[in-house]
Amino acid sequence: MLVQMRIHGLLAGLLLFSSCVFAALPNPQDMVRATADKVLAALTERKAELDADPRLIYPLVEATVLPHFDFREMSKSALGRHWRSASEAQREAVTREFRELLVRTYATALLGYTGQSIEYLPVQYRPGDTRVMIPTRIASSGAPPIPINYRLKLDGSDKWLVYDVVIDGVSLVTTYRSQFSSQVSRGGVDGLISSLEKKNR
Repeated sequence: MLVQMRIHGLLAGLLLFSSCVFAALPNPQDMVRATADKVLAALTERKAELDADPRLIYPLVEATVLPHFDFREMSKSALGRHWRSASEAQREAVTREFRELLVRTYATALLGYTGQSIEYLPVQYRPGDTRVMIPTRIASSGAPPIPINYRLKLDGSDKWLVYDVVIDGVSLVTTYRSQFSSQVSRGGVDGLISSLEKKNR
């Protein structure tokens, strides 16, 4: 339940990610803001279509959001020390199923978007940095704002990728690490993969 609550907080704010050039490298905050605008515009323009067929949200997520996440890095961090002993096939399976889990939850939350606004806070970022945190706050009428910080890293192709999200002070990856560790202790990495597959079905 705690994971689901924090995931929904994440998804209310993850209306993000594209690219913008800053001195030969993309500016991470501009990237976040640009894709937020793109996703919100798509949700508004296609509301009737998405209401009629909610399954259409998946290609929208695939096209606008997923290219900007490093799911392998997120899976590696979530699996923790068990990543080292996992086979490459197991690593790929965990990454695939973890990605699917986040995609399904994110897509569902997007369908329930009700106009929450995103406030972009000052970023401690200098040209040449390869890791950065983008702080935001998600505000909606009648509720206190939720702080959501996005941890991004610059990959080898000069592209910013999200590798963790901190919602109200709690890391998404750390939350799943505790859950994954418990499942691996009971049934090994294959048991974790099986559990994720069942959730995704």
